[in-house]
Amino acid sequence: MESQKFDIIAETERLIIRPLNENDYENWLNEFTNRFPSQHRHDMGKMDMSKCSYEWFKNLINQHQELALTDTAYIFAVFLKEDGRQLGKVDFSTLERDDFQWGRVGYSFHNQHWGKGYGQEAVKEALDIAFKMLNYHRIEAHINLDNPASIKLAESVGMAYECTRKGFIYEFGEWTDNLIYYLNFIE
Repeated sequence: MESQKFDIIAETERLIIRPLNENDYENWLNEFTNRFPSQHRHDMGKMDMSKCSYEWFKNLINQHQELALTDTAYIFAVFLKEDGRQLGKVDFSTLERDDFQWGRVGYSFHNQHWGKGYGQEAVKEALDIAFKMLNYHRIEAHINLDNPASIKLAESVGMAYECTRKGFIYEFGEWTDNLIYYLNFIE
């Protein structure tokens, strides 16, 4: 009997959204290598990829599969249909199931691809997956106060500001506030 595999695939006019597979290694590595220097504190910019061997990448894929199969997180790579370049990712983390069906969305795109609408297109399609295939009822985005690009993206896909959670996440060496944007599934 073949083991289970997380393999949801969706397409938009310009994009393919799906989990990474072993054949994506060269493309994935190339897009990380071609990143521009950091544009702001929420952009990692160029990264040291020297430890990211093919074996390391296969392990990453296995980790992604395990997270999905345990309903912990679902990580989707975003590819350009035109030439197959990997543009970034959209991920969902399960916060609570049972009576809530509540998750969190995260997104990051390689900075060399910013400003072309790929983020909005990918996140909008991924939210459709989250509601219709992963059975979430509520999705939240947790956004740093000083990240206007992320706020703009959340609003562009229909998410609404709900509140500011004080001292919500420990990052940059301190407990930081986050804006909470949300979207509920309505049939």
